[in-house]
Amino acid sequence: MTTASTDTARFVACHSILYLDAMHALARKAILDPHVMHRLVMSGFYGWTEPGEADPRAQMGILNTWRLDLRNNSLVVIVQSRVQPDWSSIPRSALADKIALLQVDTMVRTGATYGFRIVVNPTRDRQTRADDGTLVRKRLSDTTPRHVKDWFAARLQPAGTDRVGPAGIRRIGADGDPDTMAIRLLPKLGLAAKHQGTRIGRAEIKGTLTVTDPDGFTDALATGIGRARSYSAGLLLVRPTTSGSG
Repeated sequence: MTTASTDTARFVACHSILYLDAMHALARKAILDPHVMHRLVMSGFYGWTEPGEADPRAQMGILNTWRLDLRNNSLVVIVQSRVQPDWSSIPRSALADKIALLQVDTMVRTGATYGFRIVVNPTRDRQTRADDGTLVRKRLSDTTPRHVKDWFAARLQPAGTDRVGPAGIRRIGADGDPDTMAIRLLPKLGLAAKHQGTRIGRAEIKGTLTVTDPDGFTDALATGIGRARSYSAGLLLVRPTTSGSG
């Protein structure tokens, strides 16, 4: 188990904000199929890894989230990476506005408070008995706000506690009050092709976090939280609310 070792840690990343016309064929396909959204995100990073290398997304620190405005036919995709992207492969006709590139370089300090937003894939394991009597572990998507709140609460890290909690859950280097957090269940996303029938549960969580372990918090920022990170889950977006961050 690892505990907090420093009072400050530095977080550096690149944020790309893609403003897409939701009526364009590329955006419409990405909205309908998580695999297409994944390919759209990864299209900005060709050449950074060798062909065939394992898990290029994790190597390049790529996380993303997206928001669809149906009323205004706008799709906004936020992509975080540890390398600089090249979005020239996206057709100009698919863009509703100029792509924004933001360099993030901030010092995170113990006690700093942040407002946050995250879309997560909250899951839990349940053991069921197969026809032959053997126990089978089945992963289920959490389906109520209470399940989501409990899932996220298990990843909070009160001051003085270890970075790895019960059942091996990796904590996020920050604490907060789950009862004050806004939780919204989002529509599940169905996977096509060979994963036909598989659905990705999603929930949006908003609230406030106070840093208790800067190293753990910057690790959560850099690597994401939970599962389905290839499918637009796990990116922790924060905004400082106190002078404790720089």
